[in-house]
Amino acid sequence: MKHVVTAILGGGRGTRLYPLTRHRAKPAVPVAGKFRLIDIPISNSLHAGIDRIYVLTQFNSASLHRHIAQAYRFDTFSRGFVNILAAEQRMSSETWYQGTADAVRQMLPRLLESRPRDVLILSGDQLYLMAMEEFVGRHRERDADLTIAVKPVPASEAPALGIMRIDANGRIVDFVEKPQDPEVIRGLQLDAATIERLGIDAEPGQVLASMGIYTFRANVMRELLDGSDAVDFGREVIPQAIEGLRVFAHVENGYWRDIGTIRGFHEANLELTELVPELNLYSPERPVYTRPRFLPGCKVNACAVEQSILCDGSIISKSVIRRSIVGIRGIIEPGCRIEHSIVMGATHFPGDEEEDESGRYPVPLGIGADCEIRNAIIDLDARIGPGCRIVNERGVDHLDGDDWYIRDGIVVVARKAVLPAGTVI
Repeated sequence: MKHVVTAILGGGRGTRLYPLTRHRAKPAVPVAGKFRLIDIPISNSLHAGIDRIYVLTQFNSASLHRHIAQAYRFDTFSRGFVNILAAEQRMSSETWYQGTADAVRQMLPRLLESRPRDVLILSGDQLYLMAMEEFVGRHRERDADLTIAVKPVPASEAPALGIMRIDANGRIVDFVEKPQDPEVIRGLQLDAATIERLGIDAEPGQVLASMGIYTFRANVMRELLDGSDAVDFGREVIPQAIEGLRVFAHVENGYWRDIGTIRGFHEANLELTELVPELNLYSPERPVYTRPRFLPGCKVNACAVEQSILCDGSIISKSVIRRSIVGIRGIIEPGCRIEHSIVMGATHFPGDEEEDESGRYPVPLGIGADCEIRNAIIDLDARIGPGCRIVNERGVDHLDGDDWYIRDGIVVVARKAVLPAGTVI
């Protein structure tokens, strides 16, 4: 699409995804075995023909920068780019990004320097595939100042989202960010008559939630943000905008997940192992782009594998793998049983590394022999010794250990962690 730029919000500290965000920005977290979260919004933008993309980051962004530099390279005759806009001190501001609106305001000169007609705002920590060309096209058809992508969700999810009410033309007439009052939520619920009048695919009792995806008319964005002290789009900018501007909702009924917690991340990944997942990563029309790695295929030796994703370069021997994901270069030794788990794999093959002071690593890279892993996330380059049991048998909800953590009942083994043989979690 012409005269559109994309701004992808890299997110804050990602504390709810800790320890996956201990050494990386949230958009750099591996997902679905071989991708990074940032690949999702970039791919959605590129499929729409919007190839001028800015990624706004500030926390632990080194690996994110590296991934983008290695994955997204445009030819000499293209205007396209994916540029990192890291928080920086300038004459106009010496503070880090304070919120979504503040991040965009601080980078307005960069975002608008090519004089785009519209600015597409995407989140860097969501899992979805969406036709952005239809979203921006509908925004232009309505001559809207701001269009918000919305999705019908159960009312129980309202306290964590921005909830709105729209009129028969799709114009937003009320917006409440993360409502906590049950009476307010009830007032925003959809009834059968409203659903029929709006012609949307929803159930009575649901609410319309913001997906954190926006299209702004560029000059309107400047007017709303320039000179303002607004920090957040949901809490401040959108409620202000609906009072006097043409603000519309674009109802999206496709798959969308906000990857905000360890449990949410775990569930969203494992949903991809279903026979026909809601999010189709196998679509030839809209593939997810990522860094090309030129790895050999997965090698499976005498295993029982059920409803799982096994990625390039992994080597799995005489083990049982059920409803799990084994990422790139994942090594699983004989006798293992892995269920409902994500093994992210490794950044290199065994042997492509420096030795420790003793001349060898006490625990080899990957999952050692005779391990049992259930309801867990094993981060990149972890070394799990033989005979380990990572199962959370006591059902603990939250606990910190040495290089391992339990969040929402899910055991997370940190990146580059070393678990000695026989460790039980």
